[in-house]
Amino acid sequence: MIETYAAQKPRADSPSLVRLEGVSLFDVGKIFDCGQCFRFDPVEDSRHRLEFAGCAAGKYISVAQDGDTVFLYNVTLEEYEAYWKYYLGLDLDYGAINADLLSRSSNPALRSAIEGAAGIRILLQEPWETVCSFILSQNNNIPRIKKLVSALSRACGEPVDVSLMDGHIAKAHLEADGNFYSFPSPSSLLSLGVEGLRQLKTGFRAKYLYDAAQKFGSGEIDTAFLRASDTESSIAELCKVNGIGRKVASCALLFGFGRLDAFPVDVWIKKVMEKYFDAGLDPASLGPYAGIAQQYLFYYERYLQK
Repeated sequence: MIETYAAQKPRADSPSLVRLEGVSLFDVGKIFDCGQCFRFDPVEDSRHRLEFAGCAAGKYISVAQDGDTVFLYNVTLEEYEAYWKYYLGLDLDYGAINADLLSRSSNPALRSAIEGAAGIRILLQEPWETVCSFILSQNNNIPRIKKLVSALSRACGEPVDVSLMDGHIAKAHLEADGNFYSFPSPSSLLSLGVEGLRQLKTGFRAKYLYDAAQKFGSGEIDTAFLRASDTESSIAELCKVNGIGRKVASCALLFGFGRLDAFPVDVWIKKVMEKYFDAGLDPASLGPYAGIAQQYLFYYERYLQK
C-alpha cells in the first residue's frame, strides 16, 4: 500500500516529477519486460536502480524505481491521480489479490509463480492500441512486435514532446524514434490502406489491422460495450474482427480493458497446464483475478524456469 507520495516542483529545464513512497509488490523491470506492453524500454545509465521509458496515452514518460520508491518523470500530480495511477495498477491491493488467488488453489506451482513473479502489475493500457498490438503479436516475438508498433506510430501517429526528457529516454528510442509518436487512431491507420500497412512489414497482419480500424472507427465495435459486458461476450465481440481469435481477444481485454478475469492461453500457458496441473486448470476456478494468475504463471515458466 502506498503510504505517502509527493510531487516535486521541477526546474524550468526538467520534466515534472511525481515521487511515490512505500510502494510494495511493484517491480518496474518485471512490469515492462513481461510481454504485456510494447512501448517501454530500459533507460541505460539511469541514476535509479531501474528505469523504463516509453509512450502511452500520447505522452512520453519514464518510470524509475529505487526499493519501494517509484519516480514518474514527465507526470504531474494531477495526471497521476487522473490516469497514471490506474495505468500502473497502483489503485489495486496486490497483497489482497495474491491472497485471494492462493485461497482458490493449493497448487504449488501457482504459489511459486506468485512468489517468483511478485512485483508484476497488470497495466491498464489504451484499448485501441492494445487490440492492434496483440494483432501484431500473432506468430511474432517481442522485439519484432515493438518494431512494428514503433513503425506504425512513426508512420501516422502524432509527435509527442520529449524536450525536457534528457537523461530519461531509452537508448532504443533514440536509435528508432517511433516511440516519440503517439499510437495512430483508427482513421489514421485506414489512411494507409492495406498496402501501406503491409509496406511497414506487418505482413499478413495488415488486413487484420485494417479490418480492426474499420470496425472500431465506424463504431461497429464499441469500446463502451467491451468495458461493460461480461468477459465472454466481450471476447465474442472482439472476435468479429478478422484475424482476432480467443487468445488475442483475451490479451486485449486483460491488458487494455482492465478485465482481470480474462485468461489468455498461448503455447506457454498450455505448457504450464500440462506440466503443473495434473487434473487440468479451469481458469474460472481462479476467480476475478485469473488474468493476474495467468501473467504470474507465464512469467514463472517463460523467465524463471530457464
